[in-house]
Amino acid sequence: MPSDREFTTVRVFDAPRELVYQAWTVAQRLARWWGPKGFTNPVVEVDLRPGGAHRIVMRGPDGTDYPMKGFYREVVHNERLVLTNDLSEQPESWHDIVHPGRDKSKGPPHYGSIETVTFEDAGPGKTRVTLQMVFETAEERERLEKTGMAGGWAQSFERLDELLS
Repeated sequence: MPSDREFTTVRVFDAPRELVYQAWTVAQRLARWWGPKGFTNPVVEVDLRPGGAHRIVMRGPDGTDYPMKGFYREVVHNERLVLTNDLSEQPESWHDIVHPGRDKSKGPPHYGSIETVTFEDAGPGKTRVTLQMVFETAEERERLEKTGMAGGWAQSFERLDELLS
């Protein structure tokens, strides 16, 4: 049973594990599917090693940039990625949705998670991806759910499915 600080989603892709893993770890491939439909990724940086940084800037259909960054804590080829995700650089309008009424004089609040992505064989030529995000508090998870996090991941996984087919 997940804790109230967790968000987990699972999807089976009709592609071998190596190919799915590369879609998560090769910047040029990651840029092609990350984010909801209609979003692009003009910046994708991947330093795939423990302690290495990652950075993605999603650009919405209206031209708004949504930057995120973090570090890889664990990298197990074709099996698991553990990484931090820092959303503090998101635009002011995003912070207004996530934390309305905050004291803006203190700057943007820190929102982020520790994400574990596992890649498992799910039959011949199929891969099960499990994404688990653990937030600092249940309130933080609830606030991020207001941004459409679940729907965004569903759309991202649809885009990944299209890329892999």
